[in-house]
Amino acid sequence: MQKTILGSCLILLAACQSAESNIEADSAAKAKPQAVVESPSFDCSKATGQVETLICSDAELAALDRKMTQVYQQALVNIPASEQPKAMQRGWIKGRNDCWKSQDVRQCTLDNYQGRIIELQITGGLIEASTTAVFDCGLHPSINAAIYTQLDPVTGVFSFAEQQILATNVRSGSGAKYQGRNFEFWEHQGEASVQYLGDSYQCKLQR
Repeated sequence: MQKTILGSCLILLAACQSAESNIEADSAAKAKPQAVVESPSFDCSKATGQVETLICSDAELAALDRKMTQVYQQALVNIPASEQPKAMQRGWIKGRNDCWKSQDVRQCTLDNYQGRIIELQITGGLIEASTTAVFDCGLHPSINAAIYTQLDPVTGVFSFAEQQILATNVRSGSGAKYQGRNFEFWEHQGEASVQYLGDSYQCKLQR
């Protein structure tokens, strides 16, 4: 009889200890601070649409938004008013918000931020080109190339016929290859193959 009572007491004691441990664990979990996503540069209580809502809940995108806003304010000092930088920024925001149409909304938003930051750093004169070169394209306008190796990805600005195109470095079998919107510049040993708006031509480095 004593063994039965003793066994029952031990079982009851173990159950109490287990319940106490569960309570302590639950209390610790509740006390543990939850990770908080820092807000982007805009007021998340006024966020509208899928993209703005995503930015407010994503730490990396929120950080990129803050960085982009900082770079924009710095670049604004050096961009002529005639280039309408504020209207350009509003247009960019609209384009970013259109990422809801993309198959990968987050990646589209991420790419838009990274591209805009690079664009503002260059157009706002916040960084200097690592190398510059001029390419003679025969009957086509010459191309002035400015390469920014300090950017990730490495980015080139190609200026010709009142056009200024940003293109990023992409992997190639040889030489240096840059791709932008409707534009490709592939240089190897001083000779460049250019494609722009469906037109293809060859250029040579001016020595």
